[in-house]
Amino acid sequence: MSVFHLPWLPEPPPDFRKRCRSTSTDDAVGLRALANHALNENQLNALAKTVDRCQEAGSPAKELIPLRLALLGNGTTSFMVAALKASALRYGLLLEITEAPYDMAFQTAIDPVSEINRADPEFALIAFDQNLLKWPNDASSASEAATTVDTAIAHLEAIVTGIAENCSASTIVQTLPGPHVNLIGNLDARLPASPRSITQNFNQRLLELADQTESLVLDVATMSETVGLDTWHDPMLWNMAKVGFAPAMLPYYADHVARLLGAAKGRSRKCLVLDLDNTLWGGVIGDDGLDGILLGQGDPTGEAHLEIQKTVLRLRTLGVVLAVSSKNEDATARLPFQKHPDMLLKESDIAVFQANWQDKASNLEAIASTLALGLDSLVLLDDNPAERAQVRSALPQVAVPELPQDPSSFAPTLLAAGYFETVSVSTEDLLRADDYGARAKRIELQQSTRDLTSFLKSLEMEISFAPFDTVGRPRIVQLINKSNQFNLTTQRYATTDIAKMEDDPLIHTLQVRLRDRFGDNGMICVVICRERLDIWEIDTWLMSCRVLGRGVEQAVLNEIARQAGEHGATELLGQYIPSGRNELVRDHYEKLGFEASGDAWRLSLEGYSPAAIQMNIDHPAPLKIG
Repeated sequence: MSVFHLPWLPEPPPDFRKRCRSTSTDDAVGLRALANHALNENQLNALAKTVDRCQEAGSPAKELIPLRLALLGNGTTSFMVAALKASALRYGLLLEITEAPYDMAFQTAIDPVSEINRADPEFALIAFDQNLLKWPNDASSASEAATTVDTAIAHLEAIVTGIAENCSASTIVQTLPGPHVNLIGNLDARLPASPRSITQNFNQRLLELADQTESLVLDVATMSETVGLDTWHDPMLWNMAKVGFAPAMLPYYADHVARLLGAAKGRSRKCLVLDLDNTLWGGVIGDDGLDGILLGQGDPTGEAHLEIQKTVLRLRTLGVVLAVSSKNEDATARLPFQKHPDMLLKESDIAVFQANWQDKASNLEAIASTLALGLDSLVLLDDNPAERAQVRSALPQVAVPELPQDPSSFAPTLLAAGYFETVSVSTEDLLRADDYGARAKRIELQQSTRDLTSFLKSLEMEISFAPFDTVGRPRIVQLINKSNQFNLTTQRYATTDIAKMEDDPLIHTLQVRLRDRFGDNGMICVVICRERLDIWEIDTWLMSCRVLGRGVEQAVLNEIARQAGEHGATELLGQYIPSGRNELVRDHYEKLGFEASGDAWRLSLEGYSPAAIQMNIDHPAPLKIG
């Protein structure tokens, strides 16, 4: 499998360029559908022209998230711009790129009035390649090797610091690919100043620098090893045009940059929906029976499907929610989960199990509804090309990787696609799969309990409130940048912004956690209020959709009102800013008793009486006094 050809994506249609020219600038679905093909450099350039039309039109699709990116490097970077713009569409991003002059990264970063700093980018990609390192003449000198690495890291750190001081963008740094040939053969790894040893030491130091500066890391070293170092490198092109890697690698590189940006903006997928027959096992359970399906050691096909299950379970441990969608009788489909000795996946691992004779698209809609996830959170793993085509046509928001005929390549293809890219892994992420399984159980309980009050009481909920702090900060930042549906204003804040809010006496914050008898939901709500004399303006109010309908919104309002009153506020001011994805909360303030006031919503705190809620409340000290 040549991953740099993006084999998980279908081939583009023959009239691709015509479609690029005819697609409307406000058609987010159409633009993303065009991007979701295995595009070569020329096709990426054609699609990038459509992106340029979007930006020139001034009214691009609301469903696309505008994102300003700075691009700096030690060689030629202009050839990347079009590919990055087009690839970003796959992840719902509309990129505006400001490029530093050739080999002027340091000067640009430290100059407060440089074009990049004046553009106020959200992210800055420092696209340094292996030519950043200057190999010492003495390949056996440990001191020269250390000097080489120290010099390169100091140079990079100065650029990261300059960007942080002058435009506060989040920086993305790159690991470097190793050399495609050794200096002296198998001894290179033990020569302290060989290019291989120096590159390895630099990459380790780079990761440490990223941790210190809270930079994101684009792992070019692993990318180059995956495709093969000899394939990645093009020494002649560097000599001719100072391009750091072979042109054929550009679509692969651009997709990795785009998926990292998408993850930082909350566009990663959350749920893997699994077909069963010839996907999780070989054969058809309804025809072949429990003894006839291929699964387990001793058979090449059975071992391939076993590896798929191992991969799926590993993803689950990292928070990927699992669901099943199979055209089957329900009892028959569950039989391998219950009785096959080599079945690794169990029913308890599956949050939603849909086995019936409806079309896949309808089942996927039901799964998304049950889990309170958007369709763009789903990935469908299905061996059947007809089913894949049907879902792509009916539900273009769902990711549907192309799969080869050989099941041995199913798992590598799924992982290579990077659907579950993440920039951090929080405790809540690790618990997500269990949380969504518990959500399905709550829905079953709710359906069996006719009285809503009795249902809520039976959940035995306990809600807790606390101000932002260093412990909760990573999850707070993650929620702020990933939550799209229940998000009143869709304000995005970086880690540095949140850290400043923690010390600002005029900003009041809430991190909200919820437990019930099915488990710990973790942090499910974030609120930021700004104090303006006797008014508290609700800057940010976002919640996890999985706790909707349980009275959490009212409990949070009660707490905001309580603390605002303790600070002498007489009024709350909220605003709903449509984003194209938060229609869910259009009537949020009206339902909570706020009154419309222009483009805002107001709630008087004079005589405010907290509404009754069916949960125990833990609200320690007020958020902030002073």
